[in-house]
Amino acid sequence: MIPVICFYFEVHQPIRLKKFSVFSIGSSGNPFDLYFDHTLNQEIFERAARKCYIPTNRLLRDLACEFSDSFNVSFSMSGTFLECCEIFAPEVIESFHSLLDTGRADLLCETYYHSLAGLFNDLSEFEIQVRHHREVIKKEFNFDPVVFTNTETIYDNRIAEMIGRLGFQGIVAEGAEKILGWRSPNYLYRSVGPHSICVLTRNYRLSDDIAFRFSAHDWIEYPLTAEKFARWIASSDGELVNIFIDYETFGEHQWPETGIFEFLEHLPQEILRAPGGGFVTVSEAIKRFKPVGEIDVPTTISWADTQRDISTWLGNGMQIACFKELQEIGKTLKEKGDDDLLRIWRMLQTSDHLYYISTKGLADGTVHKYFSPYLSPYDAFINFMNILQDLKQRALRS
Repeated sequence: MIPVICFYFEVHQPIRLKKFSVFSIGSSGNPFDLYFDHTLNQEIFERAARKCYIPTNRLLRDLACEFSDSFNVSFSMSGTFLECCEIFAPEVIESFHSLLDTGRADLLCETYYHSLAGLFNDLSEFEIQVRHHREVIKKEFNFDPVVFTNTETIYDNRIAEMIGRLGFQGIVAEGAEKILGWRSPNYLYRSVGPHSICVLTRNYRLSDDIAFRFSAHDWIEYPLTAEKFARWIASSDGELVNIFIDYETFGEHQWPETGIFEFLEHLPQEILRAPGGGFVTVSEAIKRFKPVGEIDVPTTISWADTQRDISTWLGNGMQIACFKELQEIGKTLKEKGDDDLLRIWRMLQTSDHLYYISTKGLADGTVHKYFSPYLSPYDAFINFMNILQDLKQRALRS
């Protein structure tokens, strides 16, 4: 049997930080304007909208209309991305509405701030952000997601149990060997625990072929064509190939000159040449297929870096110090009940801020450097910690 494809795209933009020196700690002024670089955020978002969001949404809408119910895609949009749309480019949201109106796309839920709250000792903050995101998606798109994806697919038994208790029917996880062993990621699984739900495991090899290796001239399979990729799918074992990648892959990370849009344009017709081939949304996947077994994940995993764990955010002392400070400041702010500072605290939980502080080397380090607006991880650490110390003082004064 030819497996079907489940295409899920993560759509996220962080609210990037201003340069904030130690001498600025304790200064007066609106912390939102002091901490966040609105000019840089606008510049990057408008570029991504022009290069990725608008043209890719248009192409996917055309494909959905051309292939009707044979072509389907799914999206997870962070709350910070939606806020950037509202401020900098409302036409991006309009283009997502147009795509969703075809009936060939659905949405996942995540943490509103694309945060690391799922790694806190207490998951109550995680629950708050999940509920917030679900409410926003319902209000903006009149859509009630049944599948959840945590920030960067951070997953363990504890997180899956919480998501099950919140009423979701499915969750996304990385299809890493450390949890699957000899089993294939190309099946549906179930989480362990009393609130067991379906688990869609990402085929990271095929996903990364598009996201990271597409334009790599030294890759043995270069160039990657739609015909070649369709052959790989057709020859894969299992029932369901989960291709989960960042949406910015199209036009932003992989520039138009690489042929990434031509690849996407021709992929549906190549996939559909094989009898039984096709595309399903995440919602359709958990309805159509039966779980073939359980996955037990006591140690947290993610889709980040070659280690596929949480070391990309908590892999060195600087990151751990910032993460501990974040948790402590949150306790103070919740006791004080300052909603404005709580919102800023949640924006500082966005995973990107700790990602920039990673000191990994080799291929992982190259990727981190590509995405970081800082000269070095140490610059990122000093800047982030300065802001945390200023927020801490404001929390104690409020």
